[in-house]
Amino acid sequence: MIRVLLADDQALVRTGFRMIVENAPDMRIVGEAGDGVEAAAMALKLQPDVVLMDIRMPEVDGVEATRRILAGGAERTRILILTTFDLDEYVYASLQAGAGGFLLKDTLAADLLSAIRVIARGDAVVAPTVTRRLIERHVGTHPLRPTPHTDPQTLTEREREVLALIARGLSNTEIATRIYVTEGTVKTHVSRILAKLGLRDRVQAVVYAYETGLVRPAAPHSD
Repeated sequence: MIRVLLADDQALVRTGFRMIVENAPDMRIVGEAGDGVEAAAMALKLQPDVVLMDIRMPEVDGVEATRRILAGGAERTRILILTTFDLDEYVYASLQAGAGGFLLKDTLAADLLSAIRVIARGDAVVAPTVTRRLIERHVGTHPLRPTPHTDPQTLTEREREVLALIARGLSNTEIATRIYVTEGTVKTHVSRILAKLGLRDRVQAVVYAYETGLVRPAAPHSD
């Protein structure tokens, strides 16, 4: 059973998310918070599997709440940032703080539940185009925090190839098809990449790939 904590300053929004989550047979709500201070305190006390975290809240926003949760010892708690704006500048900071990904608040119910399951099993939500667009916009402006190993050359050629495909938003299944290996082999590559680079998850791997130049931001389109 996936234990979920809701953090949003709007009661009606929390009600909507609660109805969606409680209808899933494999999830249950363990608490609700109306601001970042409360969210951090409840997460540290309840140790939920996933926090659905609004990014804009009074007193303490979702970015700072994420930092407090992960720094406070809730290492197994995964955080899914929710935002109204697909290019919200705070989202990038929350990914750096250790969030497992982000979704727009108008996401379909089925996609929200799927994202919660992905986050809960230790993966990250990085595929949506808006995520890549946001990362491309902010790379270089907000540098990634140093990691134990920051040189891409510590990776094998195949691992660098897999990392580049992760950064372009491909799933494990899509990567397996692209490089003609099994999905299990891809998972092994991903685990080794994260371990070698000292990265928490796929989200940080995406940021790392852009900031080290392994993947270049797309050139802006002219309208």
